[in-house]
Amino acid sequence: MIREDVFAVEAWAVPERELHVDLLRQTESIFALSNGHIGLRGNLDEGEPSGIPGTYLNGFYEIRPLPRAEAAYGDPEAGQTMINVTNGKVLRLLVDDEPFDIRYGKVVRHERVLDLRDGVLRREVEWVSPAGQAVRVRSTRLVSFVQRAVAAVRFEIEPVGEPARIVVQSELVANEPVPEAEDDPRAAAALRAPLASQLHAHTELRAVLVHQARASKLQMAAGMDHVVEGPDGTVTAAESEPDLARVTASTELDTEQKLEITKFVAYGWSSRRSLPSLRDQVDAALAAAKRTGWDGLRRGQREYLDRFWEHADVELEGDPALQQSVRFAVFQVVQAAARAERRAIPAKGLTGRGYDGHSFWDMDTYTVPVLTYIAPEAAADALRWRHETMDLAEARARELGLAGVTFPWRTIRGQECSGYWPAGTAAFHVNADIADAVRRYLNATGDEEFAEGPGIELLVATARLWRALGHHDTEGGFRIDGVTGPDEYTALVNNNVFTNLMAARNMRAAADLAVRHPKRAAGLDVDQEEIASWRDAADAIVVPFDRELGVTAQSEAFTRYRQWDFEETRSDEYPLLLNHHYYALYSSQVVKQADLVLALYACGDCFDAEQKARDFDYYERITVRDSSLSAAMQAIVAAEVGHLDLAYDYLSETAFIDLRDLAFNTKDGLHLASLSGSWLAAVAGFGGMRDYGEGLEFAPRLPSRLTRMSFRLLYRGRRLRVEVRPGEATYELLDGEPLEVKHHGDALTLGADSPEPRPVPPPLRRPRPEQPPGRSPPRRHSEA
Repeated sequence: MIREDVFAVEAWAVPERELHVDLLRQTESIFALSNGHIGLRGNLDEGEPSGIPGTYLNGFYEIRPLPRAEAAYGDPEAGQTMINVTNGKVLRLLVDDEPFDIRYGKVVRHERVLDLRDGVLRREVEWVSPAGQAVRVRSTRLVSFVQRAVAAVRFEIEPVGEPARIVVQSELVANEPVPEAEDDPRAAAALRAPLASQLHAHTELRAVLVHQARASKLQMAAGMDHVVEGPDGTVTAAESEPDLARVTASTELDTEQKLEITKFVAYGWSSRRSLPSLRDQVDAALAAAKRTGWDGLRRGQREYLDRFWEHADVELEGDPALQQSVRFAVFQVVQAAARAERRAIPAKGLTGRGYDGHSFWDMDTYTVPVLTYIAPEAAADALRWRHETMDLAEARARELGLAGVTFPWRTIRGQECSGYWPAGTAAFHVNADIADAVRRYLNATGDEEFAEGPGIELLVATARLWRALGHHDTEGGFRIDGVTGPDEYTALVNNNVFTNLMAARNMRAAADLAVRHPKRAAGLDVDQEEIASWRDAADAIVVPFDRELGVTAQSEAFTRYRQWDFEETRSDEYPLLLNHHYYALYSSQVVKQADLVLALYACGDCFDAEQKARDFDYYERITVRDSSLSAAMQAIVAAEVGHLDLAYDYLSETAFIDLRDLAFNTKDGLHLASLSGSWLAAVAGFGGMRDYGEGLEFAPRLPSRLTRMSFRLLYRGRRLRVEVRPGEATYELLDGEPLEVKHHGDALTLGADSPEPRPVPPPLRRPRPEQPPGRSPPRRHSEA
């Protein structure tokens, strides 16, 4: 874990006041910069020491073997993994011939700051070489939100006390060694030096390297250019070879002088375009960046984020550290998606190679819903990526003997990359998750062009899957059997409630959109009989219920499974999947992550308030949160049923997941879904926001620790602000036409320049539910 004092608490920044070499792997993830297209881990400028070097391009991958003991029909034959591409961050420094390396000499001062408003990573170091020469080094790094292919670094060196000879080597480095954590030596071998050189060239202060991934055959180009400002006598040179390009600047500095280097880096990749095309693309991006200049890039970055925060900020008063962590979370969400532009959003964003850089269902269930309200263009791009992989999803459905589409459980390009089908292919709910993201996006934006294009095609294809996958039983119920829901400790079940309710909503949404757009529907061969079949199936969907216990069963007979012995389960046995066989997990009442509780939020219009409270209490006692996806959903439902301080504890857990390294794997990249969940827990939890299709509803209430919360969002061309204080909520329309919303069930109409205050009713007081022994969230709220 990361101690609370590692990062200073600031409202709009994440400062590290001293270097923690033992935490380099974690801070490289936390200080990563991205725009959704390019990702740079927060490695030190000089390249060493490093925990895990990382430079990533969204969608650029290598093919790797999938280890399995026995082959079976339908198993994927190969996997895809995001690889570390050409590193353009490196700026090596020599001081009087001594390499600048914080492991040697003396570090007098070292500070790094991730600025959430400027969108940059700043670093300042005072270092004394082993020979006694002191220097001050400053760097500022950015990945541009405005110029998608561009990253840049401003690097400054000045001597302290005595003049110094200075040499800076700015590099592009391909195939740099990275830690091999593969259990399968075949996979490790496939990823060792995965890039084959195609071209290297240099001229003046510019250089370019072009490589091809050896197995996937994807091509990428990286280029760099520089502006060097130093005293008279400063000399520069350039060189290149297959895996290295270098621009060197050498000078002598008096104590009042400094050397200032601006490094522009550009990337491009393609599966189709030629080598000359990629080279020219990178050259053009460098020319544009150099014309804009460092100050212009910085200004564009700040202006982009100023506009973003105007409709995305969440303010929390009463807990400064939580405020910082929630803003950090929202910043990471926009970094992961802003310029992805029809690429997937990986589970780790572009901050690390965890999960091989794959995207999962949580993109559609956690991240895209947040983007829908704070960056709708990015949400649309993510959904368009799903649409553009429909041919692969259709082929997968045919392979499985099904109609419509079967989207992959985990992927980069669109092919299924999960080698374990009970928790992969069987988790068909991913298809309804995608459909629900489409439904929500259409409701929130009114984007008719999307509705008539990708929207209706995605909804129709997924509805056809459910009609083929399920069947009407002898009692008329529509069953979906042999599937796995979000809880990966309960696989291959019949009538998982989350899956069934989401499938029903999927079929209703497809039917409604087909009726609204009959010509487009006819072009997809949708007729009235098929529309009626979707509605019949949705109306007859089976929802298991245990009448004796008075609770909704997560799946058929789940509440009759054996009880897990939590009292005898030691703390070091978690996560359970690492210490217990799947048979024991699959046959017991133990929940890895919110499943039925997720249904209480996502499909909350299918449950009344008392049922939600009973169900939440039941599943709290058996949910162990062995997944970082769980706490956010538990926070939302806890807040709805009146457990506000418990919800606050869960919000804190999901918000601090990476700044405190609560899951012990931040080194592999940030937990993007959990960070998205921070926004959801605040806005859908304490703001009580729901959007089931008829309009926005709010039911805000604050926990005891917070004195005020406000949040902003975009909805149907409007910009809204909601402020919540103890006992009162105020709704304000900042931009757009009047809008009707609901506050705790009562309708109100928002008009321009007319804030609408409303009283907040107190929650029903209920006993705090129990969690499994040792699995309660850390209590952050003040005890009553």
